[in-house]
Amino acid sequence: MDSNELLRKYKSGERNFKEVSLPGANLIGTHLEQIHLSRAHLENASFARGNLSRAFLVGANLCNAFLYGTDLSFAKLQDCLLRSADLTKANLKGAQLERADLRDAKLSGAILTWVSFYRANLSRVNLCGANLTGINFRAANLSGANLNWANLSEAKLSGAILQGAQLNGVKLSGAFLNGISLEGVDFSGLDLSGVKMSGVRLHGIDFTGADLSEARIRVADVDEGILKKADLHDSQLKDTHFSEANLMKTDFANAQLQHADLRGANLNLANFAEADLRGANLSGAYLWGTNLEGACLHGANLREASLRDACLLDADLTDADLTNATLPENYTLAS
Repeated sequence: MDSNELLRKYKSGERNFKEVSLPGANLIGTHLEQIHLSRAHLENASFARGNLSRAFLVGANLCNAFLYGTDLSFAKLQDCLLRSADLTKANLKGAQLERADLRDAKLSGAILTWVSFYRANLSRVNLCGANLTGINFRAANLSGANLNWANLSEAKLSGAILQGAQLNGVKLSGAFLNGISLEGVDFSGLDLSGVKMSGVRLHGIDFTGADLSEARIRVADVDEGILKKADLHDSQLKDTHFSEANLMKTDFANAQLQHADLRGANLNLANFAEADLRGANLSGAYLWGTNLEGACLHGANLREASLRDACLLDADLTDADLTNATLPENYTLAS
């Protein structure tokens, strides 16, 4: 079957073209709504500016296909091969791309509203400046992807792979990043307000100047992380590990840090006003000039911590362990 025969049969009402072999076919500008092309061989085919809305393309081979400006809205593309395909300005609204292989594909300017990329391979994909609000990237491979200036607000990225991804200016407010390995990713200066990152490994990650206000980062490993001047006010950080982290001038106002591990951390000039540090481990931490006004340190471990010039006004140090701690000059513990 060639492309002309397919078009004739489609025009006469036939829709089932499963497993058809049309590599390199020229179908530019054609209207093939709801066509069944599952497991079809369409590598190097051209559908530019055509209409494949609600098409069935499950398991189809579209490697190197030219799909510029193509309407693929609500298309079924599960397990589809789209390696190096050109999807520039394509309409993928509501498309199902679960487990699809999109390595090196071009998606600049594509409409991706309500798309599901669950377990898809998007390694080295160019999504620069894309609006990816609320998109489903759960367990997807985004290693080496270009996500510069993309909007990933409320995106579902739990279990995704982001190693080597480009994230300059990306917006991740309210995104779901639970159970994800982000080692080697640079988050400095990014908008991560309200992000959910429970159970994540963030060892040594750079969050310098990042907005993490109202974030939920519970039971996470941020040991040796760099969070200088980061905004973590009103965040939930219970049981999170920050040992040896650089938290200088970080804002933890009203943060929930119960049982957090802050051993040996640099907390100089940080703001812990009204923060909840009950049972936290601050042994050997540096708290020079730190604001702990109204903070709850009930049962906290401050052994050998240095609190020179720290503000402890109205701080609750009930049952705190201050063995060998250096306290502010003229500070007297309440009897």
